Amino acid sequence: MRRWRVSWKTVAVLAAVFVCALALWVWRDPMLLVRAEFARQRWSAGLSLHEAEVAGHRWAYVERAARDPAAPTLVMIHGFTGSKENWYPLAERLAGQYRVVIPDLPGWGASERKPGEDYGFDAQNRRVAEFIARVARRPGSPLVLLGHSMGGGIVALTAADRPDLVDRVGLIDAAGVRFRDNVFGEQVLAGHNPFAVRDEASLKRYLDTVFHREEARPVIPWPASRALVDWRRAQAPFEQAVLDRIGRGPEAFLPGQAAGHIEQPTLLLWCAEDRVIDPSALELYGERIPQAVKVRLSDCGHMSIVERPDEVAAAVDYLIRNGVPR
Repeated sequence: MRRWRVSWKTVAVLAAVFVCALALWVWRDPMLLVRAEFARQRWSAGLSLHEAEVAGHRWAYVERAARDPAAPTLVMIHGFTGSKENWYPLAERLAGQYRVVIPDLPGWGASERKPGEDYGFDAQNRRVAEFIARVARRPGSPLVLLGHSMGGGIVALTAADRPDLVDRVGLIDAAGVRFRDNVFGEQVLAGHNPFAVRDEASLKRYLDTVFHREEARPVIPWPASRALVDWRRAQAPFEQAVLDRIGRGPEAFLPGQAAGHIEQPTLLLWCAEDRVIDPSALELYGERIPQAVKVRLSDCGHMSIVERPDEVAAAVDYLIRNGVPR
């Protein structure tokens, strides 16, 4: 039998060719690194990608089955400038216990956006209800609807409007009430978008605003950071239009008003260092939802679902097992 001998020199040349090819690929597609990291997180959480046509939009979503077919279904709704990927750390902590369905809201992430459409609180509420009815809800399986930030405001409306679809509710750092003044809120009321990203400096400021713990902040290497800045700059008109509706328009406090009609077992969870939705919102929602379990975490900011996924998972599990209705 003939034996092939490969010298170290040959291995080095092949490795150099591979590295050069990878560098060229990343140069042509700088977001490759970001997508690869999201794919790794999705795989680690056992989630699979899907699409569905619902409420006049193409939805991108991920799903994972539970060991028990009758286990509760968790539907997770992301916030302003967010996407389904924000929930991956939490989904990984809940692996196997519950069925998980996480969509990109219409207009955001990989889901469809249509010119001239309304993507405010109430319009998204109606779309989420239809998504639950057609994609997520299963007979004999309780449905738990979780919302973060803007998604929390949407979830409050859906839970109040459609108790036939939603059995448990989780509002996490949720928008939709007149919380104590902070820099973020003042800028929104003045007509600005505090989340706007125009360059590397504003990207850093954005991450500094939503994250408290340094080690939890995502590392975005160049040239991915350059591509992300370019992409966010292109999103600026859409972001501003949505913020005009949910931040200072007539819908701004609609979720808080609807919260008084939420009768399902509810979780309210905030981080003490949230610089976006001030923690005073926890008590404001609590006044309207007296049956709610209230959880306040320390040493984390607005992205509690990324910074403290273990604690959030424990709180969600408690809601499912011990929550009581009004």
